[in-house]
Amino acid sequence: MRMNHGLRRRLAAMAKVFATMALSACLASAQSQDAASQTAVKPTSAPAIRLDAGDLLEITIFDTPELSGKFRVDSRGTVTLAVGGAVPVQGLTAEQAAIAIERLLRDRDILKNPHVTVLVLEYATQGVSVLGEVKQPGIYPLQGKHGVLDYITLAGGFGPNASKVVSITHRAPPWDTVHVNLAGKQAGSLENDVEVQPGDRVVALRAGVVYVIGDVGKPGGYVVDGNGVTVVQALALAQGMNRTAKSSGMLIRQAGAERTETQLALTKILENKAPDHKLQDGDIVYVPMSGAKDWTNKGVSAAIQMAVGMVIYGHY
Repeated sequence: MRMNHGLRRRLAAMAKVFATMALSACLASAQSQDAASQTAVKPTSAPAIRLDAGDLLEITIFDTPELSGKFRVDSRGTVTLAVGGAVPVQGLTAEQAAIAIERLLRDRDILKNPHVTVLVLEYATQGVSVLGEVKQPGIYPLQGKHGVLDYITLAGGFGPNASKVVSITHRAPPWDTVHVNLAGKQAGSLENDVEVQPGDRVVALRAGVVYVIGDVGKPGGYVVDGNGVTVVQALALAQGMNRTAKSSGMLIRQAGAERTETQLALTKILENKAPDHKLQDGDIVYVPMSGAKDWTNKGVSAAIQMAVGMVIYGHY
């Protein structure tokens, strides 16, 4: 009996210790969670769009279909219900308009406990501007929810010089700009799309152009996108060097009022025995003909003039 009594005392003491430890752990966990909740930054939601004249609303009054329907905000900024009359909604959000309609239905004893929802089907006065390298730039109305791909399609699609990178500038605060890359493996997919808001400005950015001039298969300017191209890749776009081409050429780069000319060991670059230069927008790769005299002076000037002519007449 003494051993049993002593064992019970030890077990009780151990249980008390474990209970104290568990309580301490719970208190520490609660304190850490409280601290985390205090330091957590709540995401900021985009401000709601205000209603204006010409907007098309779908007003649904619960369990009262005869009062529900589609209503256009008139020039006075009001919507006129089938029963109850006009309700001023200009300058209100969709949620605030629903509350205003509920108040009117109660105040005029039409419904005792109305439940109203307002859905904006069309923002008539806050169109989306689609600019840049599209075939038909302009301002397009926002009807329902649409992504940037929809508005590029409305504008006739990308132009020949588009980079497939689109910038979207939001009209509402914080007026931030986001860039969407519509090229690559997910080109045209919904996963790569961004929803457009009323008043947004969508700009299809211009792609870079590099020029390959001289004794190549197809001289001209070539649109490059993404990370650009190298000398070897530019020569491949121009269908390679002719057999009569000189083994060395020149990279001509215009930076503002300054022009730099860099010698290119073309044959060694193609054989991977020399660095393959990365090209920038507007660069000119000049491949002279073997045996041509004084190509470093007159040839360079001719190459620049030819590249400028391509820009003017759009031969790329």
